[in-house]
Amino acid sequence: MAGNSQRRGATRKAGSKKGARVGTGGHGRKSLEGKGPTPKAEDRTYHKAYKKPVSAEKSATSGRPASGSSRSAAGSRGGRGSSTHEIVSGRNSVVEALRAGIPVSTVYLASRLEADDRTREIISVAGNEGYPLLEVSRAELDRLTDGSVHQGVAIQVPPYAYADDEDLLDVAESLGQAPLIVALDGVTDPRNLGAVLRSAGAFGAHGVLVPERRAAGVTASAWKVSAGAAARVPVARVTNLTRTLQAYKQAGAFVVGLDGGGDVAIADLPYATDPLVLVVGSEGKGLSRLVREQCDAIASIPIASAVESLNAGVAAGIALYEVSRQRA
Repeated sequence: MAGNSQRRGATRKAGSKKGARVGTGGHGRKSLEGKGPTPKAEDRTYHKAYKKPVSAEKSATSGRPASGSSRSAAGSRGGRGSSTHEIVSGRNSVVEALRAGIPVSTVYLASRLEADDRTREIISVAGNEGYPLLEVSRAELDRLTDGSVHQGVAIQVPPYAYADDEDLLDVAESLGQAPLIVALDGVTDPRNLGAVLRSAGAFGAHGVLVPERRAAGVTASAWKVSAGAAARVPVARVTNLTRTLQAYKQAGAFVVGLDGGGDVAIADLPYATDPLVLVVGSEGKGLSRLVREQCDAIASIPIASAVESLNAGVAAGIALYEVSRQRA
């Protein structure tokens, strides 16, 4: 296991071609003095967040849909090279989504809709927030929602704008703090992702890292469970989690996995005050072999023998609290 002195304080980008510099002593921060705040992702011409709307505009003018666009009542959205929208349907679901502050592209209401308290609230929120409100036929709503029970109401949620993995380190550096990032390994339930985002926002994490494949993305379900934290805590989606963890380590971060068979108790969590990535595995399989090999330590949370395991959201919350306690 590596000692604390090997990577302490190195917080610059994980993908730097010049490689990691051990013990920078704050040189990375000094180099940024006088340059002002980091521009937003959509203002950087080389960033995918800038390129995506440009590509979408070109597709719209050519009359062809953007690559990967589709409609889904419960599918994932966003990601690298994706422009998938999500449709949330049903009066209760739409009301809950609007109350959670989920961004909305369009509100759809069926023609001659029978009003109740929920529909009046939907119309009121749409008017106050300036959301486009369209009246469509029930046949059109059936098509938009793939035949699901919509009760005459649906909203279209825009694709989530994922951050780059390097952006998470930039957030920490801009605040002058040691990075604290949560990585999810094989967590497929978007509600667990939402719970992790909520804990990340509560305990000062600088971002959440998720794989592109076989993992939950930021859907409406994740957004609702996050209680608005999805708007404050950036989520980065990466092609290969193992390689990203390697790059983070080269940039000076320590990696600690959470697993029931860990070699250290969560109360003695190592590297809490250093640049740290907490890796949470799936509830059933735990950490994958390749990800486990990247961990500098494996921490476990003591639980009663009658309970087989904790879900990802609960485990992340406990670990983040312990990091916050030690950093305080």
